[in-house]
Amino acid sequence: AAFISACNDAFRMPLLNRFFLLSADLLSTNRSSIFSGHHGQLSLTAVFLDEYRDRLFLGGKDVLYSLLLGPTSSESREIYWPPLPGNREDCIQTGKEPQTECANFVRLLQPYNRTHLLACGTGAFQPMCAFISVGHRGEHVFTMDPLNVENGRGKVPHDPSFPFASTFSGGELYTGLTADFLGRDSVIFRSMGERSTMRTETDQKLLHDPKFIAAHLIPDNDDRDNDKVYFFFTEKATEAGDREGAIHTRVGRVCANDVGGQRVLVNKWSTFIKARLVCSVAGPHGIDTHFNQLEDVFLLRTKDERNPDVYAIFSTISNVFQGFAVCVYRMADIREAFNGPFAHKEGPDYQWGAYEGRVPYPRPGVVSHCLLTTGGFGSTKDFPDSVLQFARSHPLMWRPVFPALRQPVLVKANIPYKLKQIVVDRVEAEDGQYDVMFIGTDVGTILKVIALHSGNSLETEEVTLEELQVFKCEYKLLFIMSHVLFNASKQQALYVGSPAGVAQVKLHRCEMYGKACAECCLARDPYCAWDGSSCSRYVPNSKRRFRRQDIRHGNPALQCVDQNLSGKDYLDVTEDKMVYGTENNSTFLECVPRSPQASVSWLVQRDDRKEEVKLDDRVMSTDQGLLFRRLFHQDEGIYICHSREHGFTQTLARLTLQVLPGETVDELMARDNAGLSDSFKDRSGGNYRAWMPCSSYSRGASSSQMSQSRSWFKDVIQLIGPSNLPLVEDYCERMWCNDKLRRKHKSMLEKYRQAQEGARKARSKSSGERNRTPRDLRAQEGY
Repeated sequence: AAFISACNDAFRMPLLNRFFLLSADLLSTNRSSIFSGHHGQLSLTAVFLDEYRDRLFLGGKDVLYSLLLGPTSSESREIYWPPLPGNREDCIQTGKEPQTECANFVRLLQPYNRTHLLACGTGAFQPMCAFISVGHRGEHVFTMDPLNVENGRGKVPHDPSFPFASTFSGGELYTGLTADFLGRDSVIFRSMGERSTMRTETDQKLLHDPKFIAAHLIPDNDDRDNDKVYFFFTEKATEAGDREGAIHTRVGRVCANDVGGQRVLVNKWSTFIKARLVCSVAGPHGIDTHFNQLEDVFLLRTKDERNPDVYAIFSTISNVFQGFAVCVYRMADIREAFNGPFAHKEGPDYQWGAYEGRVPYPRPGVVSHCLLTTGGFGSTKDFPDSVLQFARSHPLMWRPVFPALRQPVLVKANIPYKLKQIVVDRVEAEDGQYDVMFIGTDVGTILKVIALHSGNSLETEEVTLEELQVFKCEYKLLFIMSHVLFNASKQQALYVGSPAGVAQVKLHRCEMYGKACAECCLARDPYCAWDGSSCSRYVPNSKRRFRRQDIRHGNPALQCVDQNLSGKDYLDVTEDKMVYGTENNSTFLECVPRSPQASVSWLVQRDDRKEEVKLDDRVMSTDQGLLFRRLFHQDEGIYICHSREHGFTQTLARLTLQVLPGETVDELMARDNAGLSDSFKDRSGGNYRAWMPCSSYSRGASSSQMSQSRSWFKDVIQLIGPSNLPLVEDYCERMWCNDKLRRKHKSMLEKYRQAQEGARKARSKSSGERNRTPRDLRAQEGY
């Protein structure tokens, strides 16, 4: 029976994915390529995809790389960037780990201008930044002046393991991080540029032990003076009452043109406000299951840059079960929460509620061009102290932000892996748009998932199209990095990073779905469609009219009605296979469906009559096939394996089972294996191992033992008939012999064929030999 090695078992996930592809499969089909640096393992810590220059920039431990897009190993440039002299030694003296902490781990890669890239690293717990010359478009320049290094404090954390989030806009860097050596000063910084540095106050009302996940600048309208910078993070919830350790996910916001106050909040944010992001599943008796821990955020840009869709992965913090969910938020809902009432608490013994008093003018959290020009305010420094005091004491909004349709688009619970990162590609299909989610896990795999809505119903159907093991088995415990990027418009590729390196993975490979219309339709992959002759890339507005695709229902009976579904082009039935079993022993008939989403049924044919196989404790259906725990002679027949998916049935296998008489085989075994050592016995049942030639070679048997095993092999061949010799040899070698043993057997089997041919001719000249026993035949032929 087929089996999965222990290594691959670690990657196998209980999802109804249609395909599980190993890293070797991806490499052999040119679907992926991996770059691990010039010196082996890259220790990747930062990734930036520059679509303008068609380049991929990587940051690792004491190193920077520039790669041209395409096969990631085609052309690359390297810059060695260690900590400044003496900093590594100082780091070690403070008690930090030399290998995992006292190095320059590059954490930030952002475009600075058309010719330079901003790079910042931990610098052995003394953060530093430099400007990398990357040249103009079309050039492959990659140089750095090691003497022109700036202080990186406030731009990246000191500790390489601490999370942070940043975005660069208008020559200014907005960063959410812990800015001190001990990792206690959690702030949102604005640095660089011509304006003074801005930061949040050290106040737990503003940020209470936050974990920053993402930062994005999203405009409100065409006036760039109204731009807002949004931060997504988790923190300890101040409004959770006495619940110790309660965690809430937040979306925070600052105005890009905020310059702080004149007397209050000097060089501090005067527009910082935050709201709760809710991702939950309704439960019985009105008790919802909340996913409070934010893992990753992806901004799906649309044609309207003011209204991207926000995809977020959440996890539970419960000790009862582990669960993950993906929720999607609309910017209109986020803005509505920020425009609503502020949260307020009268005192320590009071409950939180909506602020019902007078909100001062200008409204805290809003700085618009219109306000500054018509309200008599030159900047936030002209705001009254009452406005700034209110902003300081009321950073939290009362209304939370709920996801679209008020429920997650994907939920997974009690699974042996963690969902860590997400990117989303909006794909145009024949029957509409679909958001294809690529979700990275902590075991080094990528899940390709779509969520389907049925009509006006709120119910969603999760379809996992593929599961891709991007890196080899030895890298299974390495995390996919937080920056997972893709270039959908040009390369149709996903760029996946781990400490082992970076991989470029093509988003689709339609031909793997099969060579028939129905199989292509059942795949339900928005990237793929049946073009009349093959399953190929679906291109919107293509001139080709013959395209069959049904993502929402996956109904091949409707889409492929004229494609000869009953013919071999769809059924793809392999030629009949012969399987031999022995009475009273166990036997396995293998049949693995092309998709775990399909259900399998078995029919048995005897005397031109088909009937469903009756399952019980003796005959069992498994995920891999049909298991006979004890075989009877009446089990002989032709077994047909069907799969059914979305109401569509196809034949997967046709297996002819022949049952050998148990008494005759036992007699041969007992006589011909007499005297063999116990090492040849099957420890599971005490019987001698089947097909002794392979076992003999593999166990290092003596020449006399191999001679006896060859005699036993011949007896079994005589028992089943010489006409079936090629089938038996093929079956034997596939199941028990490796390539080396096959080569050793080749000469022996050739001699045996010649002997069989001579025996056949001798038998044809003798009368009545058909009625003789195998023992008589061996005596006559001199075996």
